[in-house]
Amino acid sequence: MSHQVRGTDAPAGTGGNPATGPGGISEKGLAKGTVGVLGALVIGLSVCAPAYTLTASVGPAASEVGLQTPAIFFAGFIPMFLVALGYRALNQAMPDSGTTFTWASRAFGPWIGWMGGWGLIAATVLVLSNLAGIAVEFLYLALSIATGDPAIAELADNVWINILTCLAFMAVATWICYRGMASTKTFQYITVSFQMAVLVWFIAALFIGAADPANTESLTVSPEWFNPLAVDSFSAFAAGIAVSIFVYWGWDTILTMGEETKKSKGSISTEAKAATILVVLLVVLYVTLAAACVAYAGVGEGPTGLGNPAIADNVFAALAHPVMGPGAIFLASAVLLSSVASIQSTAISPARTLLAMAHYRALPASLAAIHPKYKSPHIALLWSSVVASGFYAVMRILSEDALWDTILSLGIMVCFYYGITALSSLAYFRKTARRSLRDALAKLVLPGLGGVLLFVTFIQTTVDSMDPAFGSGASIGGLGLVFVLGVAVLLCGVAIMLVQARRRPEFFRGEVIRPGADGDEAPAEVFTA
Repeated sequence: MSHQVRGTDAPAGTGGNPATGPGGISEKGLAKGTVGVLGALVIGLSVCAPAYTLTASVGPAASEVGLQTPAIFFAGFIPMFLVALGYRALNQAMPDSGTTFTWASRAFGPWIGWMGGWGLIAATVLVLSNLAGIAVEFLYLALSIATGDPAIAELADNVWINILTCLAFMAVATWICYRGMASTKTFQYITVSFQMAVLVWFIAALFIGAADPANTESLTVSPEWFNPLAVDSFSAFAAGIAVSIFVYWGWDTILTMGEETKKSKGSISTEAKAATILVVLLVVLYVTLAAACVAYAGVGEGPTGLGNPAIADNVFAALAHPVMGPGAIFLASAVLLSSVASIQSTAISPARTLLAMAHYRALPASLAAIHPKYKSPHIALLWSSVVASGFYAVMRILSEDALWDTILSLGIMVCFYYGITALSSLAYFRKTARRSLRDALAKLVLPGLGGVLLFVTFIQTTVDSMDPAFGSGASIGGLGLVFVLGVAVLLCGVAIMLVQARRRPEFFRGEVIRPGADGDEAPAEVFTA
C-alpha cells in the first residue's frame, strides 16, 4: 500500500518522516528495539500491580458478590480475553502508541477516537491517584511494623501528611519514567520479582491459616465459589465485573510500546506475545488469591472479614499480621513496592496516548515533544503526573473513602474505552476478516462480543452508581460519588474535545487519520500541513 505525501512536513513529532502506515499513521520518534518479551511482560505485570490491585479490589468485590468473589475475578477475565484478541489484531495491523485513540479514529472516525483516547487517559489518571494513595498507607504500615510503633501507621490518616507523601511518590516515579524505557525496565525487574514471590508466600499462608481450627472465620473451599451464575442479581454481577475488570486493567500498556519493542521473528509481535502470557498469568493468580482470601477470612463483617466496610479498600493491611505474623512486613513492603512501581509504569500509557493525540493534531503540539537524550515523551508525562497528583489531592480532601470510589469509577471508565477498542476491531476488519473462519472469529465475532459485554456492564454500573450505596456511601447532591466522578470525567472529555475541534479542525475532519476499514484503497494523498 503506497502513500503520496503532499508537502515536506510530517505530523508533529515525526522529525520530518512521512506517514508510514494505513490511514496516515506514522512514527513519533520513540526509542526503537529497547524492550523484549520478558521486559514487556515485567512492565505489564508492574502496571497491573497484582499486590496493589488485589488489596484494593477484593473488599469491593466481596461486598458485591460475597462467596462468588473468585468466580467474579474469573468472569472478569472473559471480556478481557475477548478484548485482547481485538487488541492483538489491531496492534499487528497498526502498531501505534495511541492504541485506542488511533485505532478507533481509524475504525469509527475522529470523534469516537478522541473520546476513546480520553477514556484511556482518564482511567490512568484515576488509577495513578489510587496507586499513590495505597502506597502512602503501606509506607506508614511498613514503618510501623519495622519500628513496632502502631502510631506511625496512623500518620496515613492525616490528610496533609498523606497528600505530601503521595506527591513525593509521584515525583520519584515520574523522574524514573522520564529517563526512558531502559531505566523503567531495570527498576521493574527488581520490584516485580519481589512482589510475585511474596504473593505466592501470602497465598500459601492464607490456605494454611484457613485450615487452622483456631480460625473461626475460615471456610472450606467450595466449587460454588467459582460459579458466576450463583451471584444474586445482575446488578451485583455487573458491579463485580466492573471491579474485576479493574484488576486486569493495564495489560494493554504493553501494546502502547509497540514502537519501542524488539522486532519478533515470527508472525506474532513481541508485545502481543507478552500480552497473551500476561493475561493468562493474571487470571490464575487472581482467582487463586481471591479463593485463599475468602477461605481464610470469610465474607462476614468481622475485623478481618471481607464484608467489613472498614477494611474494604485495603484488605491486605488488615490480613497481613494475622496471616503472616512477623512476615507481615514483607507483604506491606510488596504492596508498597507494587504501588510505587505501578505509578511509574502506569504513567507510560497516558503519556504515550497524549503523545499520539498531539502527534496527530488532536491536542497541542507541545505534548508530542520527545526528549532528545532519553527518547521519552517527557512533556506528556509531566502533564499526566501533575493532573493525577492534583486529582488525588482534591479527592483526598473531599472524601476519606476516595480509594474505594475511584476503584469503581475506574471500572466504569475501563469498560468504556476497552469496549470502544474491541468494537474497533470489528469495524476495522469488517471487509478482510471474512475471508477465513479463523480471522472472522479472532477479529470480528469474539472482540465484538467482548465489546458488547463491556458496554452492557458500563451502562448497568453507571445507572446503579447513581445510588450512594454503590461504593463507600459518599454522595454529592444526593447522587453517589462514583456516578458523579464517572459522569464528570466523561463530560470533561466532551468539553475539551469540542474546544480542540475548534482549534484543530483538520483532525476532526478526518484529514490526519483517515477513517476506513482494512482493505480500503488508499487515497491519493495524506494530509501533512
